[in-house]
Amino acid sequence: MSKWTDQLPEAARDYIAGRRVDEVECVIGDIAGVARGKAMPAAKFAHQTNYFLPNSIFLQTITGEWADSPFDAFTEPDMILEPDFTTATAAPWTADVTLQVIHDAKDQQGNLVPFAPRNLLRRVMQLYADQGWTPVVAPEMEFFLTARNIDPNQPVIPPMGRSGRRAAGKQAYSLSAVDEYGKVIDDIYDFAEAQGLEIDGILQEGGAGQIELNLAHGDPVRLADDVFFFKRLIREAALRHDCFATFMAKPIAGEPGSAMHIHTSVIDSKTGKNIFSDKKGEETEAFLHCIAGMQNHLTGAIALLAPYVNSYRRYVPDFAAPINLEWGRDNRTTGLRVPISAPSARRIENRLPGMDCNPYLGIAATLACGYLGLMEKKQPRPEFKTNAYIDSDDIPTNMADALDLLEEDAALCEVLGADFVKVYTSVKRNEYKEFLQVISPWEREHLLLSV
Repeated sequence: MSKWTDQLPEAARDYIAGRRVDEVECVIGDIAGVARGKAMPAAKFAHQTNYFLPNSIFLQTITGEWADSPFDAFTEPDMILEPDFTTATAAPWTADVTLQVIHDAKDQQGNLVPFAPRNLLRRVMQLYADQGWTPVVAPEMEFFLTARNIDPNQPVIPPMGRSGRRAAGKQAYSLSAVDEYGKVIDDIYDFAEAQGLEIDGILQEGGAGQIELNLAHGDPVRLADDVFFFKRLIREAALRHDCFATFMAKPIAGEPGSAMHIHTSVIDSKTGKNIFSDKKGEETEAFLHCIAGMQNHLTGAIALLAPYVNSYRRYVPDFAAPINLEWGRDNRTTGLRVPISAPSARRIENRLPGMDCNPYLGIAATLACGYLGLMEKKQPRPEFKTNAYIDSDDIPTNMADALDLLEEDAALCEVLGADFVKVYTSVKRNEYKEFLQVISPWEREHLLLSV
């Protein structure tokens, strides 16, 4: 083996198993979480320590347009992308032996590019480290399997199951419903195993063709990498069986939306103990402070957790989605839920993020709000003990308002970094402007001949 293959994780080495690597995909996630980069022959990759891409890739909108640069005299300088070999993993759906490697973005002086999403998560992690803390997260991934949809003017419909009938909604936790598209699930398991990705469990959610995939708790950067990889492998597994996998927040009218719930706890880096529990196993002040931070700052962070116009269609009552920033113990109607757990696993579940959010940004925003709470040491609002599907002013109802609230939260902007906020808001305001130029079927149906 050459020097670079010696650095690969065990799963990647097992995948190669003495075979010649044909291609390496040098990957970096952009603002949307889309994989950007270059593919090159493995022989060429072995002789390169880095490669270049313009930093303007972080100004590209989801439609492929370019947002206005927030910087003076912006000349699209090249970034230096360096491989993080700990992320190397198989691309098992390809015909040849291909590896994917996530790269870190640095400027030409060797500094981490501040508006690269993975770097932002690292920035927030460092703030915790400076206080002697180590955050731990566990993401839940919800997504829909759908029939192939090649005409955007047509609504998305559920996929055909092995019974010959379309997947039905209101089948939460049904094993028979999961079996309807068992071949897709089998490929998801096989791809994940080949990539060394751990699945904690798969279940049927409430929507027609809606799946939930849970990941084990661990390091936030590694788990964001895992979600990034999982989105791609799930799409590939679906395409093998003539259907689509979508991570849109609300792809089907009348069905629940898809969330990326994020469970968060914080460990004392020296003792390894959960700072949310004291020696007697009781809740600590730090636990309450963290909840308060999320209540006080998630309103500003919604722009990162709900990044598209479609995201706000998910925040409706009685569709298993939060519409508030209340908190409660074992209460799924609150935006912030405290699950039943042992004291060592005491955690806060942020139910606000949609599955359409960039995993690096969703986790970074959640941790940023918790960090601010730990530093500000405020008390949360009283626990909400009843049904929290109530009217609330906590959550903005559209992208424009969400971006305004982000820019107004000075403390959150400081944690995220001014350059990141400038780039992010520029991209999202340009996307929103593009959306407003589209006339919807609803407008044509109800306004064309009536107003």
